Amino acid sequence: MIRAVLDTNVILSGLLFGGRLERLHRAWRAGRLRLVLSRETADELLRVMAYPKFRLTHAEITFLFDTELLPFADVIDLTAAKREQRWCRDPADDSFIRCAKAGKCVRLITGDDDLLSLKRVGKVAILSPAEFLGVLGEIE
Repeated sequence: MIRAVLDTNVILSGLLFGGRLERLHRAWRAGRLRLVLSRETADELLRVMAYPKFRLTHAEITFLFDTELLPFADVIDLTAAKREQRWCRDPADDSFIRCAKAGKCVRLITGDDDLLSLKRVGKVAILSPAEFLGVLGEIE
């Protein structure tokens, strides 16, 4: 099983839009992928799910989060993580790196160019969804 941090847009694409990223959703439901979340990354996900463009009701957001994500995720505590450490231009992106490092993940999956340009932070490889689907296909 692979443990990885998926950024907000990757999770939403896998959950809501079908297509090739639906493979990620199937992988975490099948136990081949274990999601790693922190309170910060989970809070961002919930905030974005509530955007009007997604047209999700509060009940649908709660269902998706409680049924389609949490049972397949490890939620880690970042209180001990160094928040002053900066890697990205956008400080919100740093929370995904902190989550991956604290969760002892070696992969962070994102479509964010600021994160992708880093390629690696310590032991954490930063991959696009397409790159990660290739890795996932090798173990399927």
